[in-house]
Amino acid sequence: MKKIELNNVSVSYIVGDFSNLGLKDVIIQKIKRTYTKKEFIAVDDVTFSVEEGELLGVIGANGAGKSTLLKVISGIMRPTQGTMAVRGNVASLLELGTGFDGDLTVKENTFLRGAMLGYTRDFMNSTYKSIIEFAELEEFEDRKFSHLSSGMKSRLAFSIACLVNPEILILDEVLSVGDGAFRKKSEAKMLEIIKGGATTILVSHSLAQIRRMATKVLWLDKGKQIAFGDTNEICDRYEEFLNKK
Repeated sequence: MKKIELNNVSVSYIVGDFSNLGLKDVIIQKIKRTYTKKEFIAVDDVTFSVEEGELLGVIGANGAGKSTLLKVISGIMRPTQGTMAVRGNVASLLELGTGFDGDLTVKENTFLRGAMLGYTRDFMNSTYKSIIEFAELEEFEDRKFSHLSSGMKSRLAFSIACLVNPEILILDEVLSVGDGAFRKKSEAKMLEIIKGGATTILVSHSLAQIRRMATKVLWLDKGKQIAFGDTNEICDRYEEFLNKK
């Protein structure tokens, strides 16, 4: 069953409008007749599908459109063109630390994040201990979230996203955070999730990680889809491309 399906999806922005320049600058430029608006295409005509239980690795240089694409699939943004179908509840971890309140405790934030993902209080009560133990934050559950280190915050965010049984999990460069031991544990958890039938999209700059974990790969460059398909074949092509630069 196709859990995620995109057909000719594009996302574009208008640059040079009020939000970018400010009203005063726009008026001055219009008086001088130098005002122009330009369209920036962040994602350009992308088509792919991901089956249930697959892990799609998304690769490409900075500015390739990877994060924008994940925001579209997560429902944060709408595509400018094309169609998309996402079948199942989604847990996305795009920017570590977002969705948390710095003045609330670790425990309060865990339940808050669970509620935002649509889980009941009873479910979170039964899952909370596992989340805190996986994040290795048992001694910090009554500490304000703002007092945590960036590594602790990332561990909590990852733990919540992975332990609430999502059908679709979307991760943007989050397996590269934390110390080596936690990264190893995170990868093992990801493989467990995949074996349990969850569908995952992972953005990573680590080709070794993509080779180990991905069942398919999508390569983007400046918003355009360069390739989609076999993991090793596309990773080999991408590595060759990087070596030529």
